[in-house]
Amino acid sequence: MKIALIGYGKMGKAIEEVALAKGHEIVLKVSIDNLEDNTLENIRKADVAIEFTGPDSAFDNILRCMEAGVPVISGSTGWLDRYEELRQYCLAGNKAFLYASNFSIGVNIFFEVNKRLAELMAPHPDYDVTLTETHHTQKRDAPSGTAITLAEQILEKIPRKKEWVNHISNNLDQLSILSERVDPAPGTHNITYHSSVDSIEITHTAHNRQGFATGAVLAAEFIHDKKGVFSMKDVLGF
Repeated sequence: MKIALIGYGKMGKAIEEVALAKGHEIVLKVSIDNLEDNTLENIRKADVAIEFTGPDSAFDNILRCMEAGVPVISGSTGWLDRYEELRQYCLAGNKAFLYASNFSIGVNIFFEVNKRLAELMAPHPDYDVTLTETHHTQKRDAPSGTAITLAEQILEKIPRKKEWVNHISNNLDQLSILSERVDPAPGTHNITYHSSVDSIEITHTAHNRQGFATGAVLAAEFIHDKKGVFSMKDVLGF
């Protein structure tokens, strides 16, 4: 499979390592140093594009890949206010697009655990819930996309929580997300249910970028011959 890497930072290089080890070919690598290469002509050389950039460029990059007719997966965060726009464009044009706030197989299993635990805790208002996420200092968005996914899952399952906020809150209608930026920290997400008698915690800790990169290549293998809008739940068969 021929892969275009739109975004060639630490994540892009980790994806390249995994992809090459699995016998794939990298036909395009776009970084901040060669943005002029990010053209429709160059993208069309690939069977699939993997986009990992940032909040300011992700939408345009994903749209360009779809315009080129190349299936695209994206792990960029901080731009999801325009997700529905891309979803509609993809469906209307019979394109292929897969977004995930986190491609790690472990994190996606953690998502399922989070939803089930929230369901179990919903009838027990004596327990309040908080979410903490810790990442390296180079991560530009806060809270993380993974933290937002976890928070929205909790809001869906626990009706007494009306919204999430990115600070400590004493308002019982709000779900507090605490964002910490320290080095080195590939990513830790912790959810705690606390009452006066006990606490319940679930935690996912990434040891390196390998899990994210492996999941991204797995997603690329999944989507490269498909049409439609997908998620990691489709890739993993959840």
